Amino acid sequence: MFDQRIVCAFLYIISKYGYPPQAEMTTKHLEEMKALGFTSVELEGIREEHLMAVYENRHTFAEKLKSLELSVPYFCVVLPGLSSLDDQEREKQLALFEKGCEIAKLYGAKGVLDNAPLPPYQFPADIPVVRHYGEDVIASAFLPHDVSWDHVWSTLIETYRIACDIAARYGLTYHMHPAEGLLASNTDAYLYFHDAMKRDNLRFTLDTANQFAVHDNLALSMIRLKDHVDYIHISDNGGKKFEHLAVGDGKIRWDIFLETLQRVDFKGHLGLDIGGDESAVPDLDRAYRDAAEWLERDYLD
Repeated sequence: MFDQRIVCAFLYIISKYGYPPQAEMTTKHLEEMKALGFTSVELEGIREEHLMAVYENRHTFAEKLKSLELSVPYFCVVLPGLSSLDDQEREKQLALFEKGCEIAKLYGAKGVLDNAPLPPYQFPADIPVVRHYGEDVIASAFLPHDVSWDHVWSTLIETYRIACDIAARYGLTYHMHPAEGLLASNTDAYLYFHDAMKRDNLRFTLDTANQFAVHDNLALSMIRLKDHVDYIHISDNGGKKFEHLAVGDGKIRWDIFLETLQRVDFKGHLGLDIGGDESAVPDLDRAYRDAAEWLERDYLD
């Protein structure tokens, strides 16, 4: 079994079963991640329908986690609608967020995680159900002409302060995950957002592939964010597009990155976040096992 600091991220399940996968199959998903050799796993509640299905089955899943001796250090509560400018929609999303925190607390998680805020774009249809908002999706988005950015920013800060406070009531940290098109897609953007938020439990999930793709120097990012990062998503990237490759199949200098983790005395979790339909990973199981063995050998040993 792999060290508990090494987490099988939920992207493993998404890569096999789609986005979002069927929530009712979570017990099977847990068995699969355990069979790979993991003792720590990441779970998600993705928007209202999927999140509520997880919520309704939360006690069953908690018992399964206990029987398999699996821990869930971080639970992802994916709610892009939190950035809505509609008051009723935000209230609804915050209520869903609290249910996500309730699930996380039941699972014994340290924190909840979501993508960083999406600007209140309008799309030709509803907000697309995708993991990452790629160039084509972002290109189709627009802000209405009557929207004031000052109003957008103050509304976002108010909403996410409430979310942080909800998480704090459950004893949880609230982690922002960077991705293309979001308001905390790199180190500078997150620090700007953090300074405005003024909430001690706001954290950053460093994502090696996503940040490498936007040319955010990973070593420098880790040094600057050492007091903000408890959880890192690990996957490789070729530097030209958003992809989550097996470690060693991209251009990330892992020797420099691991040395930097030692330099800042990083003690948090490392989530293997390999795969997705945007990535060429011919043997998913092997990619996860190889990466876990590499971390144990080259970093944790």
